Amino acid sequence: MDWTNPHYRSNAQFDGINPSLHTPISPDGRPVIGERYTLAARQGVAVVLRQGERLQLINPHGSQVCDLWAFCADGLHEFMSMEHVRAQLSRTVPRAGDPLCTNRRRPILTLLDDSSPGVHDTLIAACDLPRYRSLGVPHYHDNCSDNLRLALAAIGRHTQEVPAPFNVWMNNPVDGDGNIGWLPPVSQPGDSISLRAEMDAVLVMSACPQDVVPVNGADCVPRELAFCVHMATA
Repeated sequence: MDWTNPHYRSNAQFDGINPSLHTPISPDGRPVIGERYTLAARQGVAVVLRQGERLQLINPHGSQVCDLWAFCADGLHEFMSMEHVRAQLSRTVPRAGDPLCTNRRRPILTLLDDSSPGVHDTLIAACDLPRYRSLGVPHYHDNCSDNLRLALAAIGRHTQEVPAPFNVWMNNPVDGDGNIGWLPPVSQPGDSISLRAEMDAVLVMSACPQDVVPVNGADCVPRELAFCVHMATA
């Protein structure tokens, strides 16, 4: 199937191109264990983890949000599902030690450690082209939905859906009247989280390109992230 054909308009179709399509960490997404990688601002990357391996995600500036997805490696129709995670945990934000489950209610990741204050988001959909149009951006804008599609395509994989991501370090408090705030992160430079793969999984990270509302800091400037994969422990 020609995924760039403008007449094919499923949720798998990306709306534009950025370097995420051409800069995978390796052709199949497998990382060098122990190597620190930089995820450029506004871009996405796919990383294939084997069961038991740990991803450390680092916020060098403290102000950058990461949209994070996880898919079952042998079938991307099964994926980490925020609505299922919230039901499993009976709260809206995971904490260290919590399992994160799929749309089939199987654990795919465990949040092992979190050096930040623990303010993350599981409610907000990934930004996309219609979102930026609603914010008054008339032209193409990098977005997390395309970063997911492009990062997967870079390693020869595709998803038919864009699940709601785990928005790491995103600060969207809900007040007593149900109103959602759009605030800068409270994380600090160097904060990190660690996630263990509970099955072979494809993780996708997007250094969120949002620069209209201040979710990536009061200055609305997207910045790079860093990550490292550690081997499974006995």
